Amino acid sequence: MKKLLTSRTVTTLALLTAVVSTSAFGSMLVAKAETADAAAASKDKALHAKAVPSPRLLTPTNHTLLMIDHQPQMAFGTSSINIQELRNNVTGLAKAAKAFNVPTVLTTVAAKSFSGPIFPEIQAVFPDQQPIDRTTMDAWEDQRVVDKVNSYGNKKLVVSGLWTEVCDLSAVLSAIDQGYEVYIVTDTSGGVSKEAHDMAIQRMIQAGATPITWEQYLLELQRDWARSETYKATTDIAKEHGGAYGLGIFYSQEMFGGKEGH
Repeated sequence: MKKLLTSRTVTTLALLTAVVSTSAFGSMLVAKAETADAAAASKDKALHAKAVPSPRLLTPTNHTLLMIDHQPQMAFGTSSINIQELRNNVTGLAKAAKAFNVPTVLTTVAAKSFSGPIFPEIQAVFPDQQPIDRTTMDAWEDQRVVDKVNSYGNKKLVVSGLWTEVCDLSAVLSAIDQGYEVYIVTDTSGGVSKEAHDMAIQRMIQAGATPITWEQYLLELQRDWARSETYKATTDIAKEHGGAYGLGIFYSQEMFGGKEGH
């Protein structure tokens, strides 16, 4: 009886081992097949890539620039960025928009009674454009501003202003909720503190806004050095306002006639 049980036990264990082994082998085959399918799908997808830009990129014709309240009184309360740097960056942004003929809306708040005129550097770039002066902290609550933005028919909106946590934030959230794709220029905006600026940027990103910088904006609009019609304007703006990058362009051009592109 003991031998019989032992024999049966051995037989059962052998059968169980065979089943487990078969099951494990089957699972291994399935896993390998799934991996092969995934790799094939990935390879198949890559083979269909095309040399075309992302629709998420900004172009000179797919967006409107909204510059909000770059005024002395607003700058006096800004501490998240050095004011000299802010003025340099804002001027670079304005010149970039002008060079690429981007529709640009200028706004101020209480210009005559409290905040003062728009930065003279911006007005110099757009000498014939009178900023829309408001009483509302949220530019999007002034129908004249919204009508002007709507008139250009662009779904993308680039926003820059003072202060980040008030004027930028309220306009950005309002525009997003009404269907605009909004980009916020972080280094041409400023808040009363670094924390105020940073938290406002985070809140706008959480709502769907895309953060960019002014120099990124300039180069994103150019994007191909073979575009000769805007090449000189782009490099001139970079040389004047682009810091070390601009100095590098100046150096290469003066020393050995350096030029991007073919």
